[in-house]
Amino acid sequence: MIRKIVTIDAEKCNGCGLCVPACAEGAISIVNGKAVLAADNLCDGLGACLGDCPQDAIQIIEREADEFDEAAVDNHLKRIGREPAHHEPPAPQPHGHHAGGGCPGSRAVSFANPEPAGEQPAGVAIASRLRQWPVQLHLVPTTAPYFQDADLLIAADCAAFAHGDFHREFLEGKALVIGCPKLDDNNAYLQKLTELFKVSSIKSITVLRMEVPCCGGIVMAARQALAASGKDIPFREVTIGIQGDVKG
Repeated sequence: MIRKIVTIDAEKCNGCGLCVPACAEGAISIVNGKAVLAADNLCDGLGACLGDCPQDAIQIIEREADEFDEAAVDNHLKRIGREPAHHEPPAPQPHGHHAGGGCPGSRAVSFANPEPAGEQPAGVAIASRLRQWPVQLHLVPTTAPYFQDADLLIAADCAAFAHGDFHREFLEGKALVIGCPKLDDNNAYLQKLTELFKVSSIKSITVLRMEVPCCGGIVMAARQALAASGKDIPFREVTIGIQGDVKG
């Protein structure tokens, strides 16, 4: 049958192994220093492992493949000493939507839209405005449903800690990805954002950076990715001072 299934680019793969625990079905293993698909019938084709590959070596394609077999998955997991996968239905759950299988810590989740925060009385906890998980740019699946028709906030890691009103002023109503070009490979950011802009119907992009010079890398990656995507998406850059003030 023709269906969606993962493919792994051996030239890009560096054998880091992050995709192995991310695949709830145990369909990926490391062989001779490279990630490989153990068997077609173990892969559900939903792509929860995509966001866990820092090299972007994993993609979803359509090809002739054996049908996904949950019983084979459970038997395989028992053989390798892992807990059986819990296969979630595609329909949204009452408190959010879970996209595909994968490591619980990096599974794509959309939360129910919260009510606007408004004014908070003294002594009352301020509600989080986060609407999805994960948020790290390396981890988010570019095909996650929460990116469709979304206003996207690309934030430097430090911004939420520096700016006291981050959730209400910048995060509310937006999909979020975060990263640090000082600590990570900015080329990986460029590739991931390019793919995200190409495959998702992003409505607007806001890049929230810190005033320190190295933070300009995340803005550069976002601008170059937008150009490479060939799309015309409204783009806004905001700078946060190291004391939390908005510089502009």
